Amino acid sequence: VQLVESGGGMVQPGGSLRLSCAASGFTFSSYDMSWVRQAPGKGPEWVSVIDTGGGSTYYADSVKGRFTISRDNAKNTLYLQMNSLKPEDTALYYCTRVGGGMDYWGKGTLVTVSS
Repeated sequence: VQLVESGGGMVQPGGSLRLSCAASGFTFSSYDMSWVRQAPGKGPEWVSVIDTGGGSTYYADSVKGRFTISRDNAKNTLYLQMNSLKPEDTALYYCTRVGGGMDYWGKGTLVTVSS
């Protein structure tokens, strides 16, 4: 199993970024997928989850209305569109597979929101 995140970077408050997670080594379309983030000096925070077909999505209250999770099963790729970014969104963002808990994690992509 391999999960490789990309798309992080530095952005000003109010800006947008789109994260991607390329999945391999398993049947991507058979698993729910999730994003988790970890801010500097803090514990992991669950951000969002999407079901196998992409029809059901859930978000943490802290990102609801600003972030959108999606997936392309033909491309084995998970996405997180992040709009109206705030400094408190600064974190390392991880893609995780949901299989009896979040059983596999990528290495993360860093998002920094700063003016």
